[in-house]
Amino acid sequence: MRHELYRVADLPVLQNRTFADPASAKASACADMVLVQDEKSGLIFNQAFDADKLSYDADYQNEQAHSGQFQKHLSDVEGIIARHFKGQELIEVGCGKGYFLELLKSLGYAITGIDPAYEGSNADVIKAPFTRGLGLAADAIVLRHVLEHIQDPVSFLAEMADANQGGQIYIEVPCFDWILEHRAWFDLFYEHVNYFRLDDLRRMFGTVHEAGHLFGGQYLYIVADLATLRLTPEQPVPRLELPPGFTSSLERAVQIIQADPEQGSAIWGASSKGVIYSLFLQRAGVAVDRVVDINPAKQGRYLPLSGVRVSSPQEAMDALPEGANLFVMNSNYLEEIKRMTDGRYVYHAVDSASFQ
Repeated sequence: MRHELYRVADLPVLQNRTFADPASAKASACADMVLVQDEKSGLIFNQAFDADKLSYDADYQNEQAHSGQFQKHLSDVEGIIARHFKGQELIEVGCGKGYFLELLKSLGYAITGIDPAYEGSNADVIKAPFTRGLGLAADAIVLRHVLEHIQDPVSFLAEMADANQGGQIYIEVPCFDWILEHRAWFDLFYEHVNYFRLDDLRRMFGTVHEAGHLFGGQYLYIVADLATLRLTPEQPVPRLELPPGFTSSLERAVQIIQADPEQGSAIWGASSKGVIYSLFLQRAGVAVDRVVDINPAKQGRYLPLSGVRVSSPQEAMDALPEGANLFVMNSNYLEEIKRMTDGRYVYHAVDSASFQ
């Protein structure tokens, strides 16, 4: 049995893919989300998800490490890994562009990366999915922001446990409890088929060494014994309901922009959250003047479905009048953004309790 939680139509299939022109962006692929909870496993996922719709290429950009705040987060993650895995051989499954892997290597870790979409030249990264056929095994596996993309996460972990003959695992994923508490409807993406709570991950393993939250509560992590993976929970799982007013902050933003359209407005953050936010503002009949991002690979390109162009911080500051409304997509970066913009705008942290 599955219990429906949330339904939304026409989300971008790949929210971090950017486009060279507005027409291509507006014509990009979209798909629906029907978020459900499985009443036996307790897991939350999009039952309308179709993995065949997803195709990653060089126009896909999700690198966050341009921010000092995010680099601090990666340092925090390394601290957890050091506590449990120091001196051990590691495999990072889904290492992406290899930024975290290079960080660990620079600190002396023996680590191999695996990612079919890897674009770099590091000989220690294998461009393939992790399977038993690779003949790889390590003391511990690092799995950061991968499990939310995998259609059957428990089977995936079971295959990994089999291929690696057990071992330890570090898992990091977005926290669904944080999304609910902060009414962060713009944190629900087609690309993320799964949405985990800390209890969901704890239920998956018989032996958990450490678990908690990172990145201001937006991410959760667990360090567990992979050989103790459970295919089904031992106890019944409580039914989840979305909080009242889950999407009401969209109306608040519309009102702010409509109250004084001459004042100017911008969204800061052209990654996943900003892509969804700008699209749904557009569908509600308003448009911001700018979407801003510090990632040079996104600047001058266009966001999926909305066709909004991404500005650099300098370009945005040159164009926006003092006192313009700046919708900050991630409050973790609020102070960094205020410093970068000399405090000249009215800042709205859209994921904060004060904006609900």
